[in-house]
Amino acid sequence: MQLTTISIVLAVIACISPLLTFAYLWQLKEWRIDRLREHMRSEGWFSQLFGKTRPIILLFGWLMIGITSLYVFIEMHISPFAILNQISIGIIALIALLNALQFAFKRQPKPVWTSKALLIVAVSVLIDVGILSYILINNKDLGNLSSTIIIAIQPVIVFISWTLLNPLDQLAKKRIRTSAKIIRSKYKDLTVIGITGSVGKTTTKELLRHLLLDKKMIATPNYVNSDIGVARWISKVLNNNENIPEILIVEMGAYRHGEIASLCKMTKPNIGIITAIGSQHIALFGSQEALCKAKGELVEAIPNEGKVYLNTDSAPCISLIEKAKCPVIKIGTGGHADLEAYDIEETSNGIKFRIGEKTYNVPLHGTHNVTNVLLSIAVAKDIGIEEEEIIQKLKSFSPPTQTFSVTNENGIKVLNDTHNASISSFRAAIAWAKTQPIENKILLTSGLMELGELQDNIHTEMGTLSKNVFKRVIFLHKRNAESFQKGFNIPVESYSSDSIPLDSQSLLVCIGKVPNSAINHLLSK
Repeated sequence: MQLTTISIVLAVIACISPLLTFAYLWQLKEWRIDRLREHMRSEGWFSQLFGKTRPIILLFGWLMIGITSLYVFIEMHISPFAILNQISIGIIALIALLNALQFAFKRQPKPVWTSKALLIVAVSVLIDVGILSYILINNKDLGNLSSTIIIAIQPVIVFISWTLLNPLDQLAKKRIRTSAKIIRSKYKDLTVIGITGSVGKTTTKELLRHLLLDKKMIATPNYVNSDIGVARWISKVLNNNENIPEILIVEMGAYRHGEIASLCKMTKPNIGIITAIGSQHIALFGSQEALCKAKGELVEAIPNEGKVYLNTDSAPCISLIEKAKCPVIKIGTGGHADLEAYDIEETSNGIKFRIGEKTYNVPLHGTHNVTNVLLSIAVAKDIGIEEEEIIQKLKSFSPPTQTFSVTNENGIKVLNDTHNASISSFRAAIAWAKTQPIENKILLTSGLMELGELQDNIHTEMGTLSKNVFKRVIFLHKRNAESFQKGFNIPVESYSSDSIPLDSQSLLVCIGKVPNSAINHLLSK
């Protein structure tokens, strides 16, 4: 019995690492099956589900078990079960030791411990303990061999836990949404500004927040743009009876049809802003048309007495005009817009442009951001902010961190666009880097994700655009690196802890999901 208990403990320890790794990955994808499926399609389902080291150990172990079983049975004419058990225990103990070392050296990925993550992991562990206890207690001969299979299928165990808890999760979410709708419905005179688009949502939200600081206004925090995140935020800010805002600015994100409509039913926006519609997350929507239709849900939700502001530089936005029941304000830089910017230029301090006879200087880099500024100006004017005040306020704007922000670190100029990079911001970052009077330019990137069938072609295009711009390109994603290199025509590096840090007087351009640890390592010389 004591040996059985030891076997159960070792097997559970061996299960913990793959369990936490998969839970971490799925939480990154917001516990959504569609995003997880697209990630595995893009990255390779086997390595994402099972890792690399454990399958090798298990396959080698199972091969040893097979050969040993055959030898014992043929040569010695005895049951091989006892030997199989010992070999299986050895495999489990080796994996348990490797897992313990991963924790000891702080290399083990694990989810952020939200209540949902805790429940899913706890239920998964209970399922593991239950299954392992049953097979090890009731099957003396093959119990340990069966345990090695349980270790290999931890993603399945996590999925079972998620499935069991999902009805409770959906019920809790429904209550949160319903509560937010009821609270919002109490404030009939509230001005709600909804902002959506493939790119530029956060930047436009922060620009507008900055221009409306003197108003009784509040905007969604960073990274809050889903229905549940917004519902919790709505309930919090409107339940404070002492300081009810007059204006709410709500960033609205979506990965499929109906999600923005759900946000609109909850928040009831009377002003809508569409920043741009590109190919970001197109793999989840299935097509450009479906993506455009989803973003158009905000336009359709604005009442007759409201207003919609569209970026007509983004061609798909133009098709949304016919969906509007209210007046539509068009902004752009290419003519035929209600509010246009001219003489656009990138300066050392940011972007500069002209509207009519007035010149605007904004400490925000990337000329692709001009349309985001125009949208915020147009809305601010209609809310009652004078143009001269807008011009002065924009001079003191601080861009969101990790959103095309430029800093100087250890004598190295850094462009950080790692919050939510897109095709347009990647192109803009390359164009911006090309104008910088610095000889040693380095690109650090994971590339772009969730582009579906466009993924390889887009990265080849980025490689072509990067020719003669960057002396060194470092990738954190193998497949994207291979596609990029086809256009770049020069070998690119794979990031590792051995990557050589940069010399001072260099330019480091960081695009896509790049961890701060990688950036700090390259800046550490």
